[in-house]
Amino acid sequence: MVKDPVCEMEVDEKTAKHKAEHMGKTYYFCELGCKKNSKRTPTNK
Repeated sequence: MVKDPVCEMEVDEKTAKHKAEHMGKTYYFCELGCKKNSKRTPTNK
């Protein structure tokens, strides 16, 4: 489990539907809204 960088909710990186990569690191999000609001991942993929 990892923490969503926006809301800090625990996310299972194996089943996460929303993720983004930035500078070689993968960030996992609990929902699309957190992914869109993240300032740490300017390149949402």
